[in-house]
Amino acid sequence: MKLSRVALAIALTPTLTLAEQPASHEQALKLSDTLITANRDVEQRSNSSAASTVFTRADIERLRPASVPHLLTQVPGVQVANYGGRGASYGLYIRGTNTSQTLVLIDGVRAGSATMGGAALQFLSVDQIERIEVLRGSRSAIHGADAMGGVIQIFTRRSEGEGLRPYVRIAGGSDSTWERTLGLSGGNERTRFSLSAGLEETAGIDRTRASFASDADHDGYRNRSLALSLSHQFNDALEAGITMLDQRGKTEIDNPFGRWDSTTFQSLPASPYDEYSISTTSVWLDGRLTDVWNSRIELGHSEDKQENFDKLFPGSDVNNTYRDSVNWLNTLALGGGHSLRLGADYLNDKVRSSNDFQVNNRDNKAAFAQHSFQGARFGTELGMRHDDNQQFGSENTFNAALSYRLNPDNQLILSYSEGFRVPTFADLYWPFDGFYGGNPDLKPEKSRSYELQWRSQLASATHLEASLYRTDFRDLIVTTSDFSTVDNINRARVNGFEATLKQELFGWHGDLGISIIDPRSRENGNILPNRAKRTLNLSLDRQFGDVGLGASFTAVSSSYGNGDNTTELAGYGVLDLRASWQASSELAFDAKLANVLDKDYSRLMYTYNGQNYGYRELPFTAMLGVTWTPDL
Repeated sequence: MKLSRVALAIALTPTLTLAEQPASHEQALKLSDTLITANRDVEQRSNSSAASTVFTRADIERLRPASVPHLLTQVPGVQVANYGGRGASYGLYIRGTNTSQTLVLIDGVRAGSATMGGAALQFLSVDQIERIEVLRGSRSAIHGADAMGGVIQIFTRRSEGEGLRPYVRIAGGSDSTWERTLGLSGGNERTRFSLSAGLEETAGIDRTRASFASDADHDGYRNRSLALSLSHQFNDALEAGITMLDQRGKTEIDNPFGRWDSTTFQSLPASPYDEYSISTTSVWLDGRLTDVWNSRIELGHSEDKQENFDKLFPGSDVNNTYRDSVNWLNTLALGGGHSLRLGADYLNDKVRSSNDFQVNNRDNKAAFAQHSFQGARFGTELGMRHDDNQQFGSENTFNAALSYRLNPDNQLILSYSEGFRVPTFADLYWPFDGFYGGNPDLKPEKSRSYELQWRSQLASATHLEASLYRTDFRDLIVTTSDFSTVDNINRARVNGFEATLKQELFGWHGDLGISIIDPRSRENGNILPNRAKRTLNLSLDRQFGDVGLGASFTAVSSSYGNGDNTTELAGYGVLDLRASWQASSELAFDAKLANVLDKDYSRLMYTYNGQNYGYRELPFTAMLGVTWTPDL
């Protein structure tokens, strides 16, 4: 905590000067052409070397996704494999990487489980989200561990402007699904706040096909959410704020593998469910110290609590993660197109588990620096980060980028980046039960990525972005051939191509995204499991006065359900339709028809009685909602 006190004293120094400055973090959250996550400070997306996708609140209300993982399927290069229905666990694959190789931030705070890896995005209510930024490609030189595949940052709801602005939303639909949200935001030119609460419930679907009789029911899901944001601008050079997010509830699970009995060494029928609580808190202070120096301090705390129960067996399994962080970022505008970012991070992970881990606490200290230059034709970026992990020692990561503007409408970007991921507590210390156990001798996973981007404004209403990339991985943590533990025994590489096209034509706004990847193990040449080689996303929207119409189509090619490439999951295409009507200044209606063609498909496989089956994805569903925003 010494670092936080020093940074706080600097940020509060009375020598603050009033100077013209770019949009603040809070202002930038409303803009679609800005980016915060790539370099941890506000910048124009066109000036960033990162391949990125941004969803604003307006995009979320237009698309009306059922969940955050469902929204992420609209990002080129991102694949989501679900264990069936709302509230189910999922696999997230950004550019061929796996779930634990993607860093998830909520309002700048690291979220997720330090025992199992990954973040519980399936439990986040989309009604509590202001903005989502998705970076594709490693950003470990800025964000540290786990950012090998990319970074997803979620920002909670913010104020809609001055005065008081209440809103109420109620939606209902298939499978006895209900969504209810109540919120109030407002403020004045200095102080802004937003407070919202929500309740989401669904009877769910039967997530598995052939399985134990105890799995032959619908798997329900319940989520209670609360979000708060408060910011105050003391003067033109000093701003402070706090954000809080709390999600908690219950999700039922199908378990075709049964409950393992270490005494009889057999699987027994099970009827499990999870009770969860996901929360983050961020306190920040942002000060412009001089005309060229901006300093920001962030204190964060996150909790990921999940307790697994079984209706057929007594007791529970507990895996809770507690994270405390301190981040200090300094941005220096040096003039002549040059800027320098200097930062220091502190992170402490603590776990409490019903499993007897040998180690349950570790911290990580880091410092990083990145220089950027933006000229008339050329731009450069060079960064380095040093991490000192309590368990794994020092790790240095680098990134570099060179951009060249061919003409005002065309730009090329060549970049290099390194990444790493530290093993989870479960990877290291899962107690051996006679069948499986962790490996305390694991080393961090590492990666190197190379990318060439082309960004083009083909016409006033046409924008194209395309990327060619390659990522090499080493020391990947995988299950050993006898399934008894995990080890650093695998290498892999991913070659890929992505393209996005935005087009306005005859009043219709179209977004097209395609991704082609070749993700292979370098040990045996097999395709990595659950990764489809080709994906396509197409979205069309048009406004007819007060009425809006839209459609989204997602196509995914076949994939393999295991690393041996002996089981194949068929490709599929899913069509969604949506409509909205602004009936008055206070009342709006929306409707969503998902999986209109009722496509029966699966993205993940399981084995029951020696046969392979796919988990069910959501069938055709319908939702109708109404939003009331009374004028005060």
